[in-house]
Parts: sequence; C-alpha cells; structure tokens
Amino acid sequence: MPPTLASLVHHSALKLTVRAGEDRLDVPVRWAHASELADPVPYMEGGELLLITALKLDAEDREAMRRYVRRLAGAGVVGLGFAVGVHYEDIPDALVDAAREEGLPLLEVPRRTPFLAISKAVSAAIAADQYRAVTAGFAAQRELTRQALTEGPEGLLAALAAQVDGWAALYDASGAVVATAPEWAGRRAARLTPDVTRLRDRPAPASSVVAGPEDEDRVELHSLGTGRRPRAALAVGTAAALGTAERYAVHSAIALLTLTTERSRSLQAAEQRIGAAVLRMLLAGEPDHARAVAGDLYGGLLDAPFRIIMAAGGEANGDALGALAEVAESAAARSGEVVLAVPEGNRLVIVACDGGAAVAACCDHAAAREAARKADDDELVVGLSAPAGPIAASTAYKQAEQALSVARRRGRVLVEHERMAAGSVLPLLADDAVRAFADGLLRALREHDATGRGDLVASLRAWLSRHGQWDAAAADLGVHRHTLRYRMRRVEEILGRSLDDPDTRMELWLSLKATTTE
Repeated sequence: MPPTLASLVHHSALKLTVRAGEDRLDVPVRWAHASELADPVPYMEGGELLLITALKLDAEDREAMRRYVRRLAGAGVVGLGFAVGVHYEDIPDALVDAAREEGLPLLEVPRRTPFLAISKAVSAAIAADQYRAVTAGFAAQRELTRQALTEGPEGLLAALAAQVDGWAALYDASGAVVATAPEWAGRRAARLTPDVTRLRDRPAPASSVVAGPEDEDRVELHSLGTGRRPRAALAVGTAAALGTAERYAVHSAIALLTLTTERSRSLQAAEQRIGAAVLRMLLAGEPDHARAVAGDLYGGLLDAPFRIIMAAGGEANGDALGALAEVAESAAARSGEVVLAVPEGNRLVIVACDGGAAVAACCDHAAAREAARKADDDELVVGLSAPAGPIAASTAYKQAEQALSVARRRGRVLVEHERMAAGSVLPLLADDAVRAFADGLLRALREHDATGRGDLVASLRAWLSRHGQWDAAAADLGVHRHTLRYRMRRVEEILGRSLDDPDTRMELWLSLKATTTE
C-alpha cells in the first residue's frame, strides 16, 4: 500500500498531530512538498502533502485562509502540514477553521521535526511500496509461467484471474471465446466479442478499455501476436483500475500468450506443409498413403465424408483468404472437428467434414460478404464441392474448381456445386459468352425475318420443340406442313448447316433458349 496521512501520523519519529480532517487520513500521499508561495496551486499535480511555515501568508485572516484552503482542496492536495514555532507558535484558528470547513486534513508539525524528515518518510514508503509491487510482479510472473508450461492457456488464465482478483478470457482470431477463468465469466466475456472484433482491425499490439454499466466491471482488452493481424486477444476484468503489481501480471500474461501464439503459428506452418502433402496424395488417388502421412493429425477427417472448399482472391487480397481460413479453423476448433487448409498461390483449399461447423461457418462468412460487397468488389470467390470420400477426392476438387469458376462468372461470392448441378441447365445459359454465341448463330435468321419475308425463328423453335414432327409443328404454327418444310430448307440455306446434324439441332435449341431467358 502507498503511504497515507494516517501512516505518517502513526510514524513515531515524526510526532505529527491531527488538527482537522480526522476522517480523511486514509488518503494515499503521492509526495510531500514544501512551498511558501501564497498560491502554490499552479505547481501541484494532486495527491501531495503540502508543508508550510506561513512565511508569506496572513494565517490569521479568516477570509484569506478560506480562499487558500479552498484552492488547495480544489487542486487535489490531500493534506496540509503546518510547522509551529517558526512564524507562529501555534496554528492560527483561522486556518484550523478553514481546514475543518473544507474537510482538508491539517497536521501540526513540531519545530523539532524538519520538513526533510517528512519528505524522506514519504519517499521511503513509496519506494517500499514500489519494491513490494515489483516483487509481487516477479512472483506473479513465475506463477504464470509455471501455469503456462504445466496447464497451458487455461491454467495461465486461472492464475491471472487470481492475481488481479477478477476474471480473464482468451479469444481466437475470429473473436470467439476460447477459455475463461473463472468459468462464470464466460457469459460476460461473450458479450465483448464486438469489442474484440474492433480491436482485431487495428495493427498489433493494440489495447482498449471497456467500461461496463455501473453494476459491471472494468475490462481491458489486449491483442496478441507480432504480425500485422492479431492472432488472439486477452480480456481482463476487474472491479477497479489495475495497480502496479496487477499491471506486471497482465503484461507477463500478454508476453506468455504471445509466445504461445507465435509457437502455434510455427506449428501451424508445419501442419500446413503436411496438409499440402496429404492433399496431393488424395488427389493422386493414394488415400492409404495420405492416411499414413496424416496419422492422428488429419486421420479423422479422412475417415468420414468431407467437402472441399476452394477460394480465390487477387494478389492484394491475401487477407480475405486468411480471414476465411481463420473462420474455418476457429469453427472447427470450437466444435472439436479437424480441418485441412492449404494455400495454393492466390487460392485456398479447405477440406472439412460434411455437415460440420467449419463448412457452415465458411458459408455464413461468404453470405455475409455477399450481403456487404460492392458491385465491383471481387476480392473473395468461393466454390463448394458435393460430399465425397478419400477415393473421390479428385472429383470433389474438380467440383469445387468448377463451382469457383461459375461463382466468378456470375459475380457471386459462393456457389455450391450441388445447387449448380441440380435442376435445369438453362440458368447456366445466362453467361454472357453463351448469349454472344447464340446471338451470332441466330443473327442471320432474325435479319431475314426483319424483312417481312417469313418467320424462320418461330418456325425453327416450333419444329425443334416437336422433335422434327412436321404435322405437329405445322399445326402449332397454323401453317401447312409444306410451308414448314420450305422454311426449314431456308434455315439450312441461310445457316449453311444441315438440320439432320444432332449437334446443329442442339446448338440451335440452346441458342433459342439462351436468347429468351433475359
């Protein structure tokens, strides 16, 4: 504890006597300062014990003393020490009354006690308090280190919560709560996710203070990690501002968790290299070798149906792919799943359990970006394969690649291969390249019809829709079948292609469909 007026009064060598403000002696003293200025307030910072002999004061003038004491109290001076036997044999009643009216502690300093002795006593007490704080901080650091090595982050959080007499929480890169201590703090920590998310957007290291409602605590948030993007965050909740010893403990926890985070990044890089090798083996049709290399690391993932997520971004959009990888890994960690994420240049390949939290989180992330994206924003494009097993991994990879290509052409963030393949093929004809082909193929027929010399396009559509049945198609058009035969010969002459060719009929039919889907 820092020195207080009470501790100075009880100091046997100082012989101080309380003359006013007896109920305010528990106030901490930041320093002891002697000044004979008539107005020392400009030189005060607050928390001082001011020592005077009233050399330049009329201490018997009641109004002057009221003004003097009022200014001292307003400046944050915590006490006034008056040396008797120098200019006044006793403290004048005017000063005593003014101190009582203002509630400012007034201490009588005997002539045999020099101001220097009081200053030394305050300085020694402050130094002792700082030494205790530093010693306690080192002890806390040792305990936090021991817990981090033996119990991991959970043990470290528990030790930190005990040191600060509050609670602590660890968040992952997505802002989700990883662990809390004590357990009751989980709900409080979860409410801070938006604040953690905002902190994540600032370059590390970053920190902020969240002041809750009057019935809640004060929370400090600290980002963890040495890179540009924080890898995690620490929250520390206490009833009041942290003291020196508590501050040492928090800084030690930040350092230890940052080391753990950076070590995790190194392990993650090694796992990523193993994951890339496992993926190559799967795509090469060697699932047994992939299982052998994966071992316990990815083995569970290879024994169940999985999906392949393929994402792409521009050269300047590594953050978008990194954010998607963090979303998948965080969701998988929270649900106890295994996920494999492999960067491929400007692409990212993720293998995750079918129906699991990682796939759902990636879809939700893509949907959120879809809703928030701008018209010219193409920084993230995602393709999702159908469920597959190890034997069909290469097929799933191609499906994800196809879905990614369709998503890019349609200006979508996410396309699922299953939805792309389900239903009619006609929606695929909305592609601009398909429409350009259709317009080019049918242009000569449309130009012929525009002259008023026939209705070749409508006749062609009716004939194709009736699978070349002349009578049925002619009936649909309301013309004689010979007229329809004549028109189909004109189509062949204009296009220079035979309608007996199934490829020609297919291309003409799809072109007619493509130009009527607008």
